[in-house]
Amino acid sequence: MVTTDLKDMQVVYQHPKSLIDINTHYCPGCTHGIAHRLVAEVIDEMGLQEKTIGVASVGCSVFAYNYFDFDFVEASHGRAPAMATGIKRIHPDKIVFAYQGDGDMISIGTCEIVHAAARGENITIIFINNTNYGMTGGQMAPTTLPGQKTTSSPHGRDVERAGFPIRASELLSTLDGASYIVRRSLHNPKNIRMAKKAIRLAFETQVRGLGFSMVELLSTCPTNWKLSPTDAAKWLEDNMIPYYPIGDYKVLPALAELKF
Repeated sequence: MVTTDLKDMQVVYQHPKSLIDINTHYCPGCTHGIAHRLVAEVIDEMGLQEKTIGVASVGCSVFAYNYFDFDFVEASHGRAPAMATGIKRIHPDKIVFAYQGDGDMISIGTCEIVHAAARGENITIIFINNTNYGMTGGQMAPTTLPGQKTTSSPHGRDVERAGFPIRASELLSTLDGASYIVRRSLHNPKNIRMAKKAIRLAFETQVRGLGFSMVELLSTCPTNWKLSPTDAAKWLEDNMIPYYPIGDYKVLPALAELKF
């Protein structure tokens, strides 16, 4: 019988200190939990837990403040960038980020996110794109794909009547105040690792005082898509990524040189 001394074993994963060890309200297969973990891991690795302030949006992430173990505030619908701006200006030594969904950020909050980026506010946005209003029943969102069926577009999104989906990363990357704008995905381990590196660079942008940063994360919504978690990940890969290509849309040269 072979025995292993626990002292000789290498720890490959620990629960992030910045993430409270409780069950969440998210549906099975939802990737909000993955996004939370990545943010918490980055904050731990950068030693920012005691100086970070998060801003929760209205949407599925409305209870995010229950899951992160650092200061958090709740913003009204769409106003997280405005609240983050105020907090950062009052406390410039803090690390301030907003966690927003697509209905919150790029629908009712379009004004706030565009002007925060245009002003070059030194804040970070974690943007969850799952192509629907997840919390309120799966209605069509600004990111819903052409032809995609939702509870408010049962025959599929008609672009002649509802317009085309908004590509937030491409839009914000055109603004001079934006310093780091990228899109990643959470549908498989490889892309999850890439997403974590992007989140790290977004926070590094703020730490270095370089201005506005946003990481868009393509995410699944198995419940409203009426798919299993496995099928939802495949649907994201087959349908979302062609319309929302993964990539770097604006990266300052000083950031592109950083390696983690």
